[in-house]
Amino acid sequence: MKDVLYISIIIFIPFMLVLIQPDLGNASIYLVVLIGMLWIGNIKYTHAFVTIIIFISTLTLFYFLYIHYHDDIKHIFQQIGVGHWANRLDAFIDPTQASKDETYHVKNAMTAIGSGGLYGEGYLKGTSVHASYIPYSYSDSIFVVVSEEFGFLGSATLLLLYFLLIYRLITIAVESKSRNGSLIVVGIASMFVFQIFENVGMMMGIIPLTGITLPFISYGGTSLLLNMLSIGIVMSIKIYDKENEDYI
Repeated sequence: MKDVLYISIIIFIPFMLVLIQPDLGNASIYLVVLIGMLWIGNIKYTHAFVTIIIFISTLTLFYFLYIHYHDDIKHIFQQIGVGHWANRLDAFIDPTQASKDETYHVKNAMTAIGSGGLYGEGYLKGTSVHASYIPYSYSDSIFVVVSEEFGFLGSATLLLLYFLLIYRLITIAVESKSRNGSLIVVGIASMFVFQIFENVGMMMGIIPLTGITLPFISYGGTSLLLNMLSIGIVMSIKIYDKENEDYI
C-alpha cells in the first residue's frame, strides 16, 4: 500500500496541473494509465477491490448530491471557472431538462452517425458535417465524420483496426522479458483504450462529452506527435527485448 501511495502522489501532480487548465478529459488519462500499470504490476486483489468500492461510492455520492443540490453545485463550478462541466453533465444525466445549447453537439452527432446507415453517404458527402451541424468535426468529432460518410461498415472497420493495435500492444507487454518494458507498454495501451472509448462513447451519448481526440485520426499536431512517440517507444521496447533474447 505504501508503494501504491507513492505512485499515486507522483501521478497526482501532472493530473492536477492538467485539471486546473481546466481539462478534465485529458487529466483523466493519467488515472487510467495509473490503473493499467498497477494492474499489470500485480496489485493485491484486496487493494483493487477497496479502490473499486471507493470509486463507485464516490460516483454514487456525487450523482446523489448533483441531483439534489444541482443549482448550488452548478454555481460552484461557475465560480471556479468550470461551468461547462455542469452543462455537459446536465446534457448527459437528463437531456430532457437541459437546454438546446447543452445537448446540441451530442444530439446532432448521434443523428449524423445514424444517418450513415450501413454503407454511409459517401466520401465528402456527409450532410451534417458539411452543413456545419457538427462542431469540431475535424478534431474531437471526427468519428462522426467517419460514421456518416462510411456508415457502420466504415466505423466498424476503424474500431477493428484499433482492436488489432491494442491487441498487439498487449501481446508485446506480455511477451516482454523486461518488467519495466511491460509496465510502459501497458500504460500506453491504457491511454489508447481510454481515448478511443471516450471519443467514440461521447459521440454516441453513452458518456459525458469532453475534449478527447481520436488517436491518429483527429486533427492536431500535438496529439499525433505524442501518439507516434508512444508507438515508437513500444517498438523500441520490442526491438531491444528481442536483441537481448538473441544475445542470451
